[in-house]
Amino acid sequence: MNLEEINKDIQTNKARKRIGRGIGSKTGKTSGRGHNGHKSRSGYSRHPMFNGGDLPLVRRIPKRGFHNRWAEIVFGVNLGAIDEVYSAGEEVTATTLREKGLVKVVCDEIKILGDGELTKVLKFVVTRASESAKEKIVKAGGTIEIIAAKRTPKERVAALKAEAGS
Repeated sequence: MNLEEINKDIQTNKARKRIGRGIGSKTGKTSGRGHNGHKSRSGYSRHPMFNGGDLPLVRRIPKRGFHNRWAEIVFGVNLGAIDEVYSAGEEVTATTLREKGLVKVVCDEIKILGDGELTKVLKFVVTRASESAKEKIVKAGGTIEIIAAKRTPKERVAALKAEAGS
């Protein structure tokens, strides 16, 4: 077999099936729908979760735990990782953390955690920081400013409801 013979017998434009055109067409009378029943009727559409009359899969699977859909998503970044990426004198903010690739997930707030050592003088402008991180930043000669989050929980709930409604 040669490479040019691989697709030799493949039909690219197959003619559509013409149904309801007499006995000789194999799809006459009932037009391939069989006799009676839901699927023989015009306009029939099965619910996507219909499971042939059995208990639906969604109801069969056990549900465990609690997921608070309104909870704030807080992403933690360690001082050790920040120390590797930033140079002395730079400002550490949520946007610069994203630009440097330390935060790659969608989250409401970023929290600076105290794991690792900070050897450079950096200025932090963040929404949250642990006590150990604050101590290490001040000890290294840097400054830390805690600012309020951009959205309140009520604003976040309203945005999620609007997103679910659209």
